[in-house]
Amino acid sequence: MAVPYWRLSGFYFFYFATVGGFIPYWSLYLKENGFNPAEIGELSALLGGTRIFAPILWGWMADRTGKSLRIIRVACFFAAAIFSGFLFAQGYFLFAAISVAFSFFWNAALPQFEAVTLFHLQQEAHAYSRIRLWGSIGFIAAVLGIGRLLDIHALALLPWIITGLLTGIWLVSLVTPDISTARQNIASIGIMRIVKQPEVLAFLAVNMLLQLAHAPYYVFYSIYLQNHGYSTTLTGSLWALAVVAEIVLFIYMGWVFKRFTLRSVLLFSIVLAAARWLIIGWGADYLGLLVFAQLLHAATFAGVHAVAMQLVYQYFGQHHQGKGQALYSSLSFGLGGMLGSFYSGYYWELLGPQLVYSLAAGCCVLALLIVYLWIGRENGQNKLLLS
Repeated sequence: MAVPYWRLSGFYFFYFATVGGFIPYWSLYLKENGFNPAEIGELSALLGGTRIFAPILWGWMADRTGKSLRIIRVACFFAAAIFSGFLFAQGYFLFAAISVAFSFFWNAALPQFEAVTLFHLQQEAHAYSRIRLWGSIGFIAAVLGIGRLLDIHALALLPWIITGLLTGIWLVSLVTPDISTARQNIASIGIMRIVKQPEVLAFLAVNMLLQLAHAPYYVFYSIYLQNHGYSTTLTGSLWALAVVAEIVLFIYMGWVFKRFTLRSVLLFSIVLAAARWLIIGWGADYLGLLVFAQLLHAATFAGVHAVAMQLVYQYFGQHHQGKGQALYSSLSFGLGGMLGSFYSGYYWELLGPQLVYSLAAGCCVLALLIVYLWIGRENGQNKLLLS
């Protein structure tokens, strides 16, 4: 069966185009609506908070029913419908309520679609990066286009744009070919036996710490640059530069995995992540340093994520793939993102951006130690088993 390359790629394109409209500019939209840094951190944490339990719930349903794509389509429809409430929302509590309801469905889609993509690829899982890079292209197109629009028009336009992009995700999901997976059976290895393995626990802890470290970047980077006098267009360009670097690494990721172990790629990526947050925190007045820091996104996101996808695929197998993707998403982007949003919001003014980004670098150092001690150490070959 041929891989539906363009339909899988189209989903990633629209999904991450939505992320490209949301992450760089939503904090600016919240600030424009009168919310202070602590409230912005709280609202961002609410968006990530449902990611702790929602993907696990949706993943369990997908593995039990074998209907991953149907779940994705329902989730995408309700995510778009609920987000449209921001077109008319006013006040903290209404923003909070819509954030929770929207994110419950929004956070269901991507982990399950990752499982769908890997199912379609089967033994060609090493080709994942070539499909996923279209998400990066969508992000760049959105972040540059929307940045330019918001320099010309009011920030009030942003919810309309994001609602349109969310609708695009739903439409692409409707034309994506369904998959046929066996329902989970009693004979399969219990997921708790997998999760209790020290290496799997270490893997989940590392990714939680890395996403906790990313939170000040995702939540406050645009505000940070605005406070240093950078325009919305230049801010969008810096976001886009990071994703250009990400695309380049995704293109060559197959080559990288054939020459280096997953363990070594992960260790090197985390070292660069720690350096990146220190550069952003202490070098914001120097555009050249910010450009260099954004290029490091190739390692801090693309390198880490590509390794994570291969490890989830290896650890959880076909029967638990939906739950494995969901657990990874829940603990890293969910718990890690929520805790990171909280601490960066509360300490942004109390300690200052420099120390907040330094704390992020400290989280990376701790993650580095955990990888060194527990991940891929015994069988040091952790070479890509699927290439």
